[in-house]
Amino acid sequence: MLCVGIGGGGDVVGALAASQLAVALGCERVVGGLTWERRPVDPIPGPRRLNEVSGAQALNAAVALAGPDTAGPGGFRFAESHMARALGEQAVLVDPNPGPRAVGEALADAAAQLRCGLVLLVDVGGDVLGHGDEAGLASPLADAVLLAAAPAIEAAGVATAAAVFGAGCDGELTPDEVLERVSEVAAAGGLLGAWAPTPEGLAELERVTEAVPTEASAMAVRCARGVVGEAAIREGRRLVRLTPVGGLTFFLDCGAMLGSAARCAAAVMGAADLLDADTRLRGLGIATELGYEEGARSLPEPEVFAAAKPSRAAR
Repeated sequence: MLCVGIGGGGDVVGALAASQLAVALGCERVVGGLTWERRPVDPIPGPRRLNEVSGAQALNAAVALAGPDTAGPGGFRFAESHMARALGEQAVLVDPNPGPRAVGEALADAAAQLRCGLVLLVDVGGDVLGHGDEAGLASPLADAVLLAAAPAIEAAGVATAAAVFGAGCDGELTPDEVLERVSEVAAAGGLLGAWAPTPEGLAELERVTEAVPTEASAMAVRCARGVVGEAAIREGRRLVRLTPVGGLTFFLDCGAMLGSAARCAAAVMGAADLLDADTRLRGLGIATELGYEEGARSLPEPEVFAAAKPSRAAR
């Protein structure tokens, strides 16, 4: 199983959490994520193209294998680089710039090369299920592009599924909103099941979260340990409600998601590339992480968040 964290940054830890089910069933796993790091790691807006990445083994135009020393411009390490070091094995690195169709075809090709019969698209937090009008939604673009890639993966003969780990743990959609969206997918026949980490799985996740920079996945691990209450992330800009639901992974059918709750992803189906997808979402009044990063680059640090915050109309 090829398990890909689709939101960038620490979502690769969510991919590891979801992959633990495959291991429990006796299957092989390969984990990975995107070439898109948070601004404190990579100050250049948007995801890195593979030709900007050093120390990676390209599988095709949009997918590579990363090792502990794989780096971006200026020498920063990707979350997948840290994951590779923590696991002692290569991690997959996906460039979302080419857009849904090309990325889907590349993932199908990579899965074939890696002898994976299924591509699992994993989001931490649940914003992949966003309608687009949720008050806290701030980073829908990467998730939308990768979920919209699912039909191209399947058209190439590789099965797909999606997973949501850590409902509400990224401080965007609330846990209640995520559960409402999961219910919409269930009503469309797309709820495949749910999974809680085993004690051994939790120990692995805790070890990895010490090596891979992540806030949302770390909150999900706390939820799985039974912690409840509230916790601040993103330098205090977002508040996460910790619940037992945050420790679960929901497995979902990609087609049912695209036909029900995942309206942002449906809106970028057929987009020519990432920039086209971004234009489509912004045209609907939906703020994106690319817009945030572009605005952040031109502003002094204290003004960044206020300037990037979507207006009420955009919500």
